[in-house]
Amino acid sequence: MSEALDKLEVEKEARKEAKELEGEAVKEANRIKRTLKRKKWVDWKEQDDKDAANGVKRAPFDPAERIKRKKSAILLSYCGANYYGMQRNPGMQTIEEELFKAMLKHKWITEDSFEQIQISCFQRAARTDKGVSAARQVCSVKLPEDLDLEAFNADLPQQIRLFGVERVTKGFNAKDQCNARTYTYTLPTMAFAPFEEKVEDLHDTFQISPELLQKVKETLKLYEGTKNFHNFTSKKSFLDPSSKRFIMSFTSSDPFRSPQGIEFVTLKVKGQSFMLHQIRKMVGLAIAIVRGNTTAATLERALTEERLDLPMAPGLGLVLDTVHYERYNDRYGKDGIHNPLTWQAQEAQVQDFIEREIFSQIYKTEAEQRNMLDWIGTLHYHSYDTRAEDAPPASSDGKKIKGGDDDNDE
Repeated sequence: MSEALDKLEVEKEARKEAKELEGEAVKEANRIKRTLKRKKWVDWKEQDDKDAANGVKRAPFDPAERIKRKKSAILLSYCGANYYGMQRNPGMQTIEEELFKAMLKHKWITEDSFEQIQISCFQRAARTDKGVSAARQVCSVKLPEDLDLEAFNADLPQQIRLFGVERVTKGFNAKDQCNARTYTYTLPTMAFAPFEEKVEDLHDTFQISPELLQKVKETLKLYEGTKNFHNFTSKKSFLDPSSKRFIMSFTSSDPFRSPQGIEFVTLKVKGQSFMLHQIRKMVGLAIAIVRGNTTAATLERALTEERLDLPMAPGLGLVLDTVHYERYNDRYGKDGIHNPLTWQAQEAQVQDFIEREIFSQIYKTEAEQRNMLDWIGTLHYHSYDTRAEDAPPASSDGKKIKGGDDDNDE
C-alpha cells in the first residue's frame, strides 16, 4: 500500500514540475513576442538624430508602398526559345524573372515580394520547360487596381507580353482552379514519312497524303481516356496513383505551309494535367508508330506495368495553348463582380503575338537547324521494349532530367 502511495506522490511531483516548465516556456514565448512587437515601432526623432549625425537622411514616406493589392489573374504570352523555362531559377534567364523585374519597376509588387514572390500569392497555371512557349499562360498574384499595361509591356522583352488582368476571388489559385490544359505541338509533316524514305531529301518538299494523315489521327486517338502514363515521364511507377491522367482529346490539324515553304501540322492535346515531358514522349511514340519504327502494340504495352524505352520529341514545337477555368467561370463568372476567365477581348492581340513571336520562331528554327530531321535520325536507337535497367530517361540533349509534373508545379 505504501509503495502505491509513494508512486502516486512521485507522479504528482512529476506532473507539477512539467506544468511549471510549461508555464516558464509560455512566459518566455510571450516575452519574445512583446520584444518583437516593440521592435516594430521606431522612435523616428531619435532615429533621425542618429542618421543626421552620420550624414544619412530618411527617405520621405512613399504612399505607393502602401497601395492596396487584390488578387488578380494575368494573361501572359511568351516565346520560350531563349529562356530556361517559366519558373524562376537563380542565375538563369527565365520568364518569371523578367516578369518580376518589370512588376517591381512599376511598383506592382514590393521589394519584399520581389525577393520572396510567395508574399504576393503568385502562382502559375502551368510550368513550361526550357525552350517551351505559351500562348495563353495564366498566373494569379496580388496587384494594385490601377495598372498601365502599355507602359508595363514596354519594359518587357519583345518575346514576353502581358495582355490582360482580371480581378478574381480571394481564394483563387491559377493552378488549383484550372480544370484542364491544352497544348499544341507544331512539326513538319516529313516527320511522319515512312522510315524507308530518305527524308533528308524531302525536308522542304514533303507532302503528307490523306491516308497518312488519317493514320496520324488514329494513332493520337489511342491516347484518349484515363490511362496510366508512367512510361511517358520520369521516376514514376505504374502503382503511383499520379501516373493516371485523363486525356480529353488528341487531334491533328490539316497540313499547311510555313513562310519558308515547309509543310507543317499542329497536334492539339487537351487533358486535366500532364506530367513532366509527357506530351513530348506521347508525340515521340506516335511519330515512331506512324513512320513504322514500331507498331501500335508498343503504345498498348506502354500503358501497362512494363517499363519501356520510348523516344521523346524535341521541345521546339511544344506550346502551352490554353488553360481552362470552366468550373470557376460557371460559379463566379456571372456574379456581377468577376468576369469569366475567357479573355475574349484580348484574343486578337494574342493571335497576332502567337503568329509573330511563337510560330514564326518554330518555322524559322526548323528551316535553319532541322531539329526534327536530326531527331528522327535517332529513332532507330530505341528498342521500344523493356528497359535493361530502370534508369531515368535522358532529355533530347542527353542530360538527365528530374522527376516531376508539368502542371503540378511543373
